[in-house]
Amino acid sequence: MSSAVLPPSSGSPHAEPDLVARDDWVEAKLTRSFMRNGRPALHSASVIIPVFLAILYNDVNNTALLSWGLAAVVMTLVRYRVVNLYHRDYASADAARLREFMSRYSWTWTLSAVIWGASMFLHFRKAPVYDQFICLLVLAGMAGFAVGAFSASLRCFVGYINGLAYSTLAAVVYSVGLERPFMGTAQTYSLVVLVLVYWAAIRMAGRRFHKGQRKTLELQFANTMLIASLTEQTRTALEAVQTKNRFMASAAHDLRQPVHALSLYADWLRAEPELVAQITPKIVQSTQAVNKLFNSLFDLAKLDSGAVEVGWQSVELSEVVAELELQYAPLAREKGLQLRTRVAQARALSDMVLLKRLLGNLLSNAVRHTIQGGVLIAVRRRPSGLCIEIWDTGVGVAPEHRQAIFQEFYRVAAHNGTEEGFGLGLSIVSRLCETLKHSLSMHSRPGKGTVFRLTLEPFDDAAGASRSSAY
Repeated sequence: MSSAVLPPSSGSPHAEPDLVARDDWVEAKLTRSFMRNGRPALHSASVIIPVFLAILYNDVNNTALLSWGLAAVVMTLVRYRVVNLYHRDYASADAARLREFMSRYSWTWTLSAVIWGASMFLHFRKAPVYDQFICLLVLAGMAGFAVGAFSASLRCFVGYINGLAYSTLAAVVYSVGLERPFMGTAQTYSLVVLVLVYWAAIRMAGRRFHKGQRKTLELQFANTMLIASLTEQTRTALEAVQTKNRFMASAAHDLRQPVHALSLYADWLRAEPELVAQITPKIVQSTQAVNKLFNSLFDLAKLDSGAVEVGWQSVELSEVVAELELQYAPLAREKGLQLRTRVAQARALSDMVLLKRLLGNLLSNAVRHTIQGGVLIAVRRRPSGLCIEIWDTGVGVAPEHRQAIFQEFYRVAAHNGTEEGFGLGLSIVSRLCETLKHSLSMHSRPGKGTVFRLTLEPFDDAAGASRSSAY
């Protein structure tokens, strides 16, 4: 047996999930921006390596120089592989997988910078001054290039700059303290100070650049969410206009029929006054149809505007069922149906008037769409609370109609022997459930029947008063 559950009204999203979604989105954007610069940076390194070797060849220890060159080439190839791996497996990944990727491979940028900084061990105070100057300019340029190329990933940027600075300073300290102690001390100390100042400036510039990128992306995310919200609100407004137009058209159509019938009966009565006994019941019937439609429209308008005040109280469900049985049993007998009840003594927290109106609409709907058999209204105790069930042996509801039947003026085509209503009863039921905070579910089998289950909160003397006042 398939089912349809009346959807609860959705609440506004919490701020925390929005912040998490924003941070994930921004982090993913920054990682993709960082990886877009991966290949250009490697292309530059691939060009600089042979230039470095050419400048220092025969001016330094060639074995050490070639060993450094081999380490730089291997590290460059490793980074090429990491970049290719990203484009192959992670370019379209979510934020969690991108974080995993960066956590696994960010060390390659740090190690690459250490190898480049270690070139100072080769030429510092060994090569001609002009060659040393060119090599220092290259290292300074690489540090400056990192601000724009690597600052999107603060972790990789800081690791790269620190690796470059630490290995450079280590080479200077090694040269002054161990290799050639106390030679050119003033110039060396000046170089150390210059490296420290430049290092601090580059770190500060990179952090500010990263902060600016992050702030820009956060604004972009906010704008995207705002546009999506405005788009959704526009769509909702258009749907509301369409619903209103459909509502007005359906109401006018349903009102026109009994009013037109009244006009015809009045003309008929004027032409043949002797038929008053036959025409008067028809006039009364048409008038009742008009009143019923207006009452349903007024009920719907009050529920939509929130003008209905709920009088929370202890409701004896057996009394409610007894009154409904008294009201609807004659209608059922008129159609040759049997209305039965099965009631467990129980009290629920609800509003007596609104609850009877809700159940009355469900009972009216059950009687209207049942050709033979009967209708059962039962009160049962469930683990989830008190449950009022309304069973019928009617025509049932096809799966494609089970959500739409709660819309205004939505009517499934009448079957032979069933009555066609205004299409407002279940819409009023839906709004009453929201107002009373009662849960409604429906199970149906076409051709076999339908059951509506209304779940209510039990009322107990100890906590009932405080719960009702809390509402």
